[in-house]
Amino acid sequence: MYKKHNKKIIIEAFIFCLFALLVVWLYFADFSKGAKMDYGVTFSSKYTQELGLNWPSVYLEILNDLKVRDFRLVLYWDEAEKERGVFDWSGLDWQLAELAKVNGRAIVVIGERVPRWPECHTPAWVSNLSAEEKQVALDNFVTQAVNHYKNQRAIISWQVENEPFLNSFGICQDLDTKAFRKEVATVRANDTRPIVITESGELSTWLGGGIIGDQVGTSVYRVVWNKTLGYFYYPLPPAYYFLKAKLINFLTGEAKFFVSEMQMEPWSEGQLVIFLPLSKQKQGMDVVKFKNNLEYSRKVGLGPVYLWGVEWWYWLKDKQDNNSLWEAAKEVWK
Repeated sequence: MYKKHNKKIIIEAFIFCLFALLVVWLYFADFSKGAKMDYGVTFSSKYTQELGLNWPSVYLEILNDLKVRDFRLVLYWDEAEKERGVFDWSGLDWQLAELAKVNGRAIVVIGERVPRWPECHTPAWVSNLSAEEKQVALDNFVTQAVNHYKNQRAIISWQVENEPFLNSFGICQDLDTKAFRKEVATVRANDTRPIVITESGELSTWLGGGIIGDQVGTSVYRVVWNKTLGYFYYPLPPAYYFLKAKLINFLTGEAKFFVSEMQMEPWSEGQLVIFLPLSKQKQGMDVVKFKNNLEYSRKVGLGPVYLWGVEWWYWLKDKQDNNSLWEAAKEVWK
């Protein structure tokens, strides 16, 4: 009996050690296989203006000083169709024309829910419409947008909505899945370029994106904030995202996964980031954290990686005489 008891303890200890080694390996695993990762940025003209900056000047600095060539660019419905049926494409037209001059590439985000708070950027006139009428108006906007831009050579894919399955974030109505699928079908009917569906890296299963999209973009956030918990650090290893992508591919097919939003600015505590004290901004993101997040994103092994926060880096440089992050970013595209 004593020998059997000892044998059981030895087996249990062996299994525990194997499990512990697996956990440690997963935490430090590098799925990039040592390859150089390609990086881009998400650029929001609207957010840049909210920071008190001249967005065309900032965009040109990103192109010419940072040398960025891969962008996620946003077409805001409330700016492009301020009056129903009257379209103004001038902002994105100019961004794409400048990008084409340097042979750059863009994912263009279209729809109602697109990057930057409050997430849903809806024209004022839509408030007078029923849900059915609103969907007709949105589908018309998407149709007009795709047909306007379908011959733009700088566009490599269409992102339809932004993290549409994340109902817990943003000032938006809950997703109508049937209407969303119709919106995706509208884009497919008007152009042949791939459809990107984005997902929350930490708060979503990715199943919806894997089923619907040709490509799935995931956000990767290291430190977040909410009213209940305050600041919260996600203790997730890079392997979490890589293995999750493999699992979803196994379940849904061979969608291409990449990082559409890599946190490179502080979480703003429910307000515009520049209203945080500079000490808190630095606490949320400084050069050390910037470089650590770059290395983390490389180890995730899902490329390319689109960095989030380039407008804020410029604001620090231009308004606060702090070019540390801007200079660190130069090394990414050097």
